[in-house]
Amino acid sequence: MGKLYREEGSKAMKPIIVVATAEEEKIARKRFKGHRIIKTGVGGINVIRALKDVPKWHKILNFGYAGSDHLPIGTEVKVGYCSHYHDTEYDEIEYWKLGDPEDQIWCYTSDEFVENYDGGHAGFAGVIFDMELAYIIALGFKRIESIKIISDNLSLEQYEEVII
Repeated sequence: MGKLYREEGSKAMKPIIVVATAEEEKIARKRFKGHRIIKTGVGGINVIRALKDVPKWHKILNFGYAGSDHLPIGTEVKVGYCSHYHDTEYDEIEYWKLGDPEDQIWCYTSDEFVENYDGGHAGFAGVIFDMELAYIIALGFKRIESIKIISDNLSLEQYEEVII
């Protein structure tokens, strides 16, 4: 008869590393040796396809690139808050809190590459933009962390230079 629990330190206890691109996967394989890594592809539909059958009790670490309006390229940040980004004004937005209150980076997940942002930072250390995190959260995973590397300052040209 099998064990009804997982031993501390076993591979099953480690977070699943979720990345979007082949470049992110290459970095993750070096950095997170021994972890299961899932490459989803870029964007919400790809995230849903790749993660829909993963049990929601798994801890997820979303790792990869994000753009920022002011953080220097190459800066690594831990996301504290996330919401879906719409390039329109809303009185209220739904958002999710991740990690510690010290993690003062807000991640907006957009359905397209964001090249302009003038929404300010509302007391946060920074605002970043990705295309996957809010979809991972919306799938129902309860234990999620996100580490992002700034790839660009809202410039598709800069992004392409970094990932190639």
